[in-house]
Order: sequence, then C-alpha cells, then structure tokens
Amino acid sequence: MSNSVNPIQSCNSIEQIRSNIDRIDQQIVALLAERGAYVKQAAAFKTSTADVRAPQRVEQVIGKVVTLAHSLGANPTVTEQVYRAMISGFIDSELTEHAALQGVASKA
Repeated sequence: MSNSVNPIQSCNSIEQIRSNIDRIDQQIVALLAERGAYVKQAAAFKTSTADVRAPQRVEQVIGKVVTLAHSLGANPTVTEQVYRAMISGFIDSELTEHAALQGVASKA
C-alpha cells in the first residue's frame, strides 16, 4: 500500500495494531456522520423515491471510489463492497427522510 494517503506504521504488537484500527474507526464514523448529514439534506431536493434510489448515481459513485481505491493502494473489491453496503444504508435512511418531508409537504 505504498500509495496510501497516510503512511502505515510498523507495529510491534497486536495492541498497537488495534490502537491504530480504533483511531481509524473513529475517523470513519465521524466521516459517516458528516456524509449522513449531507444525505439527509439531499432528500429535500428529490421529488420521488426513484430520485432517492438513483441507481445510475450509485454506479457513478462506485466507479469513482473503485478508481480511487486503485490510486490509493486500497483493495478495490473491499472498497466496492463497503461502499455498496454504505450506500444501501444511506438510501434507506434517505427514503425515510424523503417520506417524512413529503408528508410535511402534503400537509402544507
């Protein structure tokens, strides 16, 4: 992984490895929270559940992150699997938000 963004430390124990993984998990969850906030905002701009599901946009994002994985030395298969699972979860969340917004809009 010589092309990765952050240099990888050589660890001398499983505890060091776990500490680094825990640090990275903290960053990942913070980024998921940030991404989720933008996804929630996106629901307001979409007029239908088809717009929320947007399979062509999903494939666009997958293609982009797989390319990014290659350039950063990440495993592209794992990257794709993680992104597909993450996007699916965010779509479910956005569908809930979209339905709530549509309910508010129809009552107005």
